[in-house]
Formats: sequence, C-alpha cells, structure tokens
Amino acid sequence: MTFGQPMHRQVLLLATSQALFQTTTVLVMTIGALAGSLVAPQPELATAPIAAMLLGTTLGTVPASMLMARVGRRPGFIVGALAGTAAGILAAAGMWAGSLLLLSAGTFLVGIYQGFAQFYRFAASEVADEGFRPRAISLVMAGGVAAAILGPMLAQMGGPLLTPAFTGSFLLLALVSLVAAGLLTGLNVPRPAPRAADADGGRPLPAIIRQPAYAVALFGAATGGGVMILAMTATPLAMTHHQHALPAAALVIQLHVLGMFLPSFFTGSLIARFGVLRIMLTGVGLLAGHVLLSLSGTGLASFASALVLLGVGWNFLYIGGTTLLTETYSEAEKGRAQATNDMTIFGVSLLASLSAGLLHQLFGWQMLNLLLLPWLGTAALALIWLASRRRPVAETP
Repeated sequence: MTFGQPMHRQVLLLATSQALFQTTTVLVMTIGALAGSLVAPQPELATAPIAAMLLGTTLGTVPASMLMARVGRRPGFIVGALAGTAAGILAAAGMWAGSLLLLSAGTFLVGIYQGFAQFYRFAASEVADEGFRPRAISLVMAGGVAAAILGPMLAQMGGPLLTPAFTGSFLLLALVSLVAAGLLTGLNVPRPAPRAADADGGRPLPAIIRQPAYAVALFGAATGGGVMILAMTATPLAMTHHQHALPAAALVIQLHVLGMFLPSFFTGSLIARFGVLRIMLTGVGLLAGHVLLSLSGTGLASFASALVLLGVGWNFLYIGGTTLLTETYSEAEKGRAQATNDMTIFGVSLLASLSAGLLHQLFGWQMLNLLLLPWLGTAALALIWLASRRRPVAETP
C-alpha cells in the first residue's frame, strides 16, 4: 500500500495523531500514581489522577461527538488536542503547588482529549472506501505502537527534569498535545451529503442499540476494554506483592501496550480475510489464554506472557467491534451511535479500574483472573449467536 491517494494520506495523518494522543495517556498511566503519591494527603488517593483521566473520557465522549456533528471532525479534534495542552500545564501546576486536586483536574482534561481522540478511528472509516475501511481503522490504532515507546520514555525523561518531580513530564505532555493540534490542521474529513432517508435525523437511539449487530459490537468491545483495564491495573499491585521490582513491572506494562497496538498492522487484513466475528471470537479466546497463563505462576515470564495475550485480545475485540459497529448506523445517526458506544466502553473501563485494587486485595491475582471467565464466556456466546443469525441460507435450485 502506498500513501499517494488522498484517503491514504489522511489515514496516515490520523495514525500519527493517534500516536501523539496515545503517548499522553500512556505517560499518565506510567507516572500518574507515582505523581499522585507525592501530593496525595492519603496513600489510598494516589491513583486518583488515573481515575480522573478515565472519568474525563467517560463524561467527555458524548459532548465531543455532538460538537463534531455540528462543526466537523477537524475543529473538534483540534479542540481535543488543545485540551491536552491545557491538561499538561494544569497537571504541572498541580505538581508545583503540591495539589492533588489540580493534578487530577489536569489528568481529567487528558481524559477529555481522549474523548475526542477516540473518534480518530471512526474518522478513518469515513475517509476510506469500503475495501480499505477495516485496514484504515487498524492502521490508525497502530499509532499506539509508537506511544508504547514514547509514553514511558517521556515520563521518565521529564521526571527529574524539573522540581518537584514529574513537573517536567506533564509539560512534555502539553508539548506533545500542541504538536498534535498543529498536525490536525491538515486533516480533511469531508461531510457526506445528507441523504433523503436521513432528513428526519435517523432512528431514535433505542432502535439503533436494539440491533443485534450493534449490541454485540458494543458488548464485545466493552468486554475487551473492561477485562484489559481490570487486569492491567491490578498487574503492578500483583507484581509488587510477589516481590517483583518496579522496573520489572514497567517492562511488563510496556510489553502489554505493544501487544495492544502492534497487531493493528494486520488486524484489518485479518478481518477482511476471515470476517469480523471470527476475529472478535479469537480475541475472546486470547483473553481466556491470558487467564490460563496467569494461573501458570507468578514469575516474570508468566506475567509478561499473560499481559501480551491480554493486549492482543483487546486489540482484536476493540478493532473488530469498531468495524462491526460501522455497519449499524446511517450518517445522521453516527454521532449518537458512536458516542453511546464509546461512553459505555469507558464507563465499563472506569468501573474496572476502580475495582481492580479491591478485587486484588480480596481475591489475589489468580482468583481475580478466574472471575473473568464467565464474562468472557458470555461474550463468546453472543458472538456465536450473531454469527448464526448472519449465516447465509443456501437457496434450493
């Protein structure tokens, strides 16, 4: 594939923007709790900056979608990136002032940035033709590969750069977001001409959600997001509990993030070849493989291999769910259909992140993962059910 065609150039721009945006979220995931521990009045509040980021995404997704329905993708994406710039400055001010509230307000704005940036993959589907669409979504998600390297690197580089610690990290976050805002000025996502069928604004939201394909796409992606966030958030706690040092935990998380995004280079091609439901079902199987590997022991190899499978399984479910979702709405319906999908996914992820510490404390690492199997089994049954409904019936000669 070359990037000579306009749609290819736009997908490349969106993939680069995805890399920059994802760098900011990986940076927060890397140092958010550490920075929080320096300014939190109580130790149990150290993870508040990370929870604030997920809360910002959950609350910001619907307004972001509604704004872009009015003004278009490019202005909306630029607003989101500028929110990221303000986020880094505010979080740095929180570190300088020793204020957990200011720090969390800054990471909340990172969540707002994410609320806009989650639509990069949908914008890719809008600039691509039907044959290129799954690959376009997949290539945009592949921008996270660069973020897996840049996020931890900038977090560690900025840590000792200024006093107090991590002030420089958040200023680098602001700079990355500003670069993204400049890059997005070159985006061109044309608005499709309104169709006569969409003149009345499309179907009401409940009618869209009741579609079997929409419901299964949403449940599959929410399963991938919830399971992934729950296990990923608990991993550093579990590794510390089992006497692993912080560098080992950081390595496992980095391998996990690579597992999340590296497959994006070929997930779209796999969907085009084997079908979206088979790839999503494979994603469920990979998440079940993560659970089985977590039972193999508590050594570094067990944690690393389990977390890599966790990342790849999330990738297949998230990209597959996005691809399936694009089949379920018209142009007039896309704003509320996409926003409801992403708000639900991040709502589930927020609950998973908040419950990870408690579940680990109550049950331990291995039992926590075993509790995920009924959820995964339900997702597998939903995908098999939808596949049986969509199977073509052979005609009798």
